[in-house]
Amino acid sequence: MKVKSILAALLLLVAGVQTAMAQKMIVTLNDNSKVTYSISQVKEVAFVEAEEHEWVDLGLPSGTLWATCNVGANSPEEYGDYFAWGEIEPKDNYSWSTYKYCKGSNDTMTKYCAQSDYGYNGFTDGKKELDPEDDAAAVNWGSNWRMPSFSQIIELYNSSYTTTTWTTQNGINGRKITSNSNGNSIFLPAAGYRNDTSLDHAGSRSHYWSRSLGTDGISSAYFLFFNSAYISWNDFDRSYGRSVRPVRVLTR
Repeated sequence: MKVKSILAALLLLVAGVQTAMAQKMIVTLNDNSKVTYSISQVKEVAFVEAEEHEWVDLGLPSGTLWATCNVGANSPEEYGDYFAWGEIEPKDNYSWSTYKYCKGSNDTMTKYCAQSDYGYNGFTDGKKELDPEDDAAAVNWGSNWRMPSFSQIIELYNSSYTTTTWTTQNGINGRKITSNSNGNSIFLPAAGYRNDTSLDHAGSRSHYWSRSLGTDGISSAYFLFFNSAYISWNDFDRSYGRSVRPVRVLTR
């Protein structure tokens, strides 16, 4: 919590005792040092949430800041949770029969559908990117975060901006992506993916969702794909459970 936020609470306590403009506030910090303020110095007070998640600046042209770990993970090496595209909670079974935005099959879509033949009772909405309320990063980490767009995924492994290598970090296989401009890096564990009730290819490949609908505009969505041989993108079945690595929402 910022010092100004601490002052706000203390100011409320003393406001009824003496004239506020005559007050001085002495704040004792954790190291026992003291900071003195005159109340007349305080122009505005704001309460802010402590940031719980770290990010890295890879010097990308877009300015995108990438998180250091997956949603559901506490370290870069942990796999974290798996999400069907557009769903915000992990589950036990990843299939069309359990998918949130259809009626049991890939031709009965109820959201994010561009073709009436695949929409439930002819439904279409033309949406091409996830709404924030369907974004696993935004919902689980807060409004400062989103799942990356397709273009942000493409930028991440563009050899003009980064170098990507298959490696092992703390005993976990994955890809290290290092900035060509500033040397900063992130590690993406090879977390595999979930299909039905099974976890497939953990330790040898991984799929990381974007927030962008796939080329068919119906049943697939874009994701980052990699294994030990190469890294690229793909678009496939959005009912599968895949990893989410958030990006920081830019405020500039």
